[in-house]
Amino acid sequence: MKRLLFILMGLTIISCSKKTTNTQKENVTKELDSLLLSTFKMDEPGGSVLLKKNGEIVFMKSYGVEDIKTGKKITENTIFNTGSISKTFVSNGILILQEQGKLSIEDSIYKYFKDFDNKEIAQKVKIKHMLSHTSGLPDLRNVKDNYEFFITAKDTANFEPIKRADSLNFESGERYQYSNPSYNGLALIIEGLAEKKWQDFIKENIFKPSGMKNSKITDGPHPETGVAHSYYKDDNGNYIEIDYGEVPTFAASGNGGIWSSVLELAKYEEAIRKNTFLSKELTEESRKPYYPKNWSDTIPPNIGYSWFTGDRRFVSEKTPSLDTNVIYHTGSQGGFTAFLISIPEKDIIFIGLFNKYRSKLNEIMNTTLQNLKENNWLD
Repeated sequence: MKRLLFILMGLTIISCSKKTTNTQKENVTKELDSLLLSTFKMDEPGGSVLLKKNGEIVFMKSYGVEDIKTGKKITENTIFNTGSISKTFVSNGILILQEQGKLSIEDSIYKYFKDFDNKEIAQKVKIKHMLSHTSGLPDLRNVKDNYEFFITAKDTANFEPIKRADSLNFESGERYQYSNPSYNGLALIIEGLAEKKWQDFIKENIFKPSGMKNSKITDGPHPETGVAHSYYKDDNGNYIEIDYGEVPTFAASGNGGIWSSVLELAKYEEAIRKNTFLSKELTEESRKPYYPKNWSDTIPPNIGYSWFTGDRRFVSEKTPSLDTNVIYHTGSQGGFTAFLISIPEKDIIFIGLFNKYRSKLNEIMNTTLQNLKENNWLD
């Protein structure tokens, strides 16, 4: 009799637990869908969002059109420009080359760029500084006055002005300053050591083992077919295309040239977690804060080798801490915006890709993560 009672109690606990889990899932997905429906209209530019928990897709929905001219609907397979999420691919490419013994992130960039006007500057900056946005290299690209030139300027042309620097903004490692041209330079390092286009190196060493069969990388011209276009709304309420051909530095793909879908970015994140193309040791190193010995800022670093980490980005005075480590990167280029959020300890992947300028990216991320916390997904 006692044994039967214990069995019944166990079944009751399991049943209640399952019911609670279903309720939590409904709460999370309902609020997320409501937020996205209030942000995007089905006949306008929109986006695609995916949320996975414990290997299961608990939410995947798309909103709006990928091309206003054709009216083609966005789906989970729509290919968007990922903006600066691209930097994580370049970073992983550099780390793959380190594992192959072809470079060290302790190398100074002078080893790869002998034509800096100021040799001492190039000798001070190490690859790890460029990976973590702590190089101090100034962005000397005069995009405003050379708009037409930078419309088609590739990685080489975008990194070239940096070589003319006569001083650093700060000593390498002292603090953080986001740098797009650093990743143009890193892409060129990959290309030089791999002895092939860096785009091909990434396709072979990351796309292929991750199962990213439909993803693309800008390599000169804009992908002509199979991708979404991006838009902004002018003062008269009209949508204007704003991507390749309209936005300077779009062709500089080391800092923003990866095109992918929410499904394939999820495969990328899963491949990272499984150490498919990079060792566990280097993966972990890349996804924890890089803390230089000469760090002098009052705010501690929250970036590794391209990846941001911690929950500071997602916390404001009005919201409680998430109390868990969040690994993430966002992206913005032209009218495209994007985010890839990973919480490995809770087996959560949250991805959003959008083709509408100012698509409430922070609100979507922050609200959903706080919602996950309130529904005990982060316990």
